[in-house]
Amino acid sequence: MDKYDVIIVGGGHAGCEAAAAAATMGSKTLLVTMNLQTIGQMSCNPAMGGIAKGQIIREIDALGGLSGIITDKTTIQFRMLNKSKGPAMWSPRAQNDRWRFSEEWRLALEAIPNLDFFQDMCVGLIEKDGVVKGITTALGLKIYSKAVVLTNGTFLNGLIHVGEKTFGGGRAGENSARGITEDLVRMGFESGRLKTGTPPRIDGRSLNYSKFEEQRGDDNPVGFSYMDVERPAIQKSCWITYTNNEVHDILKTGFDRSPMFSGVVKGVGPRYCPSIEDKIERFSDRDRHQIFVEPEGWNTVEVYVNGFSTSLPQDVQYQALRKVLGFENAKFFRPGYAIEYDYFPPTQLSHTLETKTIENLYFAGQINGTTGYEEAACQGLMAGINAHRKISGLDSVVLRRDEAYIGVLIDDLISKGTDEPYRMFTSRAEYRLLLRQDNADLRLTGIGREIGLVGNERWDKAKSRLKEIKEIKEVLACSSVLPSEINEYLIGVGESTIVQSTKLERLLLRPNVDILDLFERTLGERYRFSKSALITGETEVKYAGYIEREKKNADKIKGLENKTIPSGFDYRKVQGLSLEAFSKLSTLRPKTLGHASRISGVSPADLSVLMVYMGR
Repeated sequence: MDKYDVIIVGGGHAGCEAAAAAATMGSKTLLVTMNLQTIGQMSCNPAMGGIAKGQIIREIDALGGLSGIITDKTTIQFRMLNKSKGPAMWSPRAQNDRWRFSEEWRLALEAIPNLDFFQDMCVGLIEKDGVVKGITTALGLKIYSKAVVLTNGTFLNGLIHVGEKTFGGGRAGENSARGITEDLVRMGFESGRLKTGTPPRIDGRSLNYSKFEEQRGDDNPVGFSYMDVERPAIQKSCWITYTNNEVHDILKTGFDRSPMFSGVVKGVGPRYCPSIEDKIERFSDRDRHQIFVEPEGWNTVEVYVNGFSTSLPQDVQYQALRKVLGFENAKFFRPGYAIEYDYFPPTQLSHTLETKTIENLYFAGQINGTTGYEEAACQGLMAGINAHRKISGLDSVVLRRDEAYIGVLIDDLISKGTDEPYRMFTSRAEYRLLLRQDNADLRLTGIGREIGLVGNERWDKAKSRLKEIKEIKEVLACSSVLPSEINEYLIGVGESTIVQSTKLERLLLRPNVDILDLFERTLGERYRFSKSALITGETEVKYAGYIEREKKNADKIKGLENKTIPSGFDYRKVQGLSLEAFSKLSTLRPKTLGHASRISGVSPADLSVLMVYMGR
């Protein structure tokens, strides 16, 4: 076969973004996957976004990635979550058509000229003198490249568990991948085991929707992408129901045959997304748990039972689920299951996602211990970007914690590692008011333009929106309103009246005053701004003091980020370091004091000792 610049192993969310990025920027790229028919497949929930995850998809889109566009094209329902809270917490979420999502990814990738495809299983790496040179496949092929990105998902020595039955597989109906883990361990990498799970899939025709609570989409869905993507004119509803004590009692009868409780599963699962048996065990005081009934697409009757993830025996799943309100006559398409797989602790990577052990080898997605489509996709994007730039002799791209949730995620993985599936939360970001879902383009599209991922149309849109937001702020600062024009509105929203002419900016600082209402009542037809620009402008004015405080805190931390620790620094010379700090610093080899400060086990006292020594 031809020699490539970059080989991407795996066609999931990480692999798709990595392949698109590397090829779009100019690398001759090959995507190798075990099944070309499952590229971009939603293995679990047919949904994108959610709390903090929605911000990540917006960031991917702003940088020039494709996940936001693919999501918008295949959305069947869109909701902005947490609207009752502050704007730092607003998070977009979409329910998607599972089949069309995969189809759109395939079509988008096939439209990239520099990208080739090959269906085969990667079973090992070609390495020489500590540098990756390509891959070997199950067909016995040796395919050479300058860089390799591994995005193997849950396929590395994957084991599927349903009750007492265990069989190999990367997901239902597909084989696991063997050989890569063993090859990497031989090269000196440390590996571990994690697990995740999925709920049963049900025939929607067998459900009684009259017994469910309806959950509609937003009236005016905004979508994920900053581009003009045609979105559906109508939306499908999701539904909510609940378990009960009878359901819980039936589930408990299968605990003695559960792979989770019998010790058959060795991998660690996610604490924040537990199986239904975990919920019953851990929250024994609760007499019900919420179940989301989610359609899998526009034209299929298949339903995803969100909240009922389980690996209990199939007969127990069936009996228990039929006791849930509305599921009395439920028919299974397939049972839920747990999957156990290999991962590689991400402390073995640099912030570019390149491995420290083998040069030009990158890991992205669940191989790094993360869970979730969004977490995988953003890692794939950054790995693809950095693989291309490394072999092209260009500087790496590393996003800071104050620049993007992507930067928070990668820094957490590299600095702290993870021994359980890592999921992004808004609470992980110390600068979340800077990292809002509405301003991802303002933060990141310039970076995407600079590295060659953002085309003219997206760039022009970003510049136009920035100009519009600036104009909105100027109007707010310069325009005034009389009491007779606004007092009736102020009384209506529960605010005190004004007695003299007042700047719009001052009125907008009041918590119950909305910028759309304010402009409509005071400026009328004189100013027509886009809703997205108005919302961003309003947030930046209302929260200006808090935003400025976060920026100052970020600037202080940047000082530590600029203080580099010399390569090969001997920590044994630093007297006063704790034993734990010495061990962690010697193992992880942070490149800057900022990185060192975020390593678990390195205390502020350890950092002070290190700074004093380096100052000398």
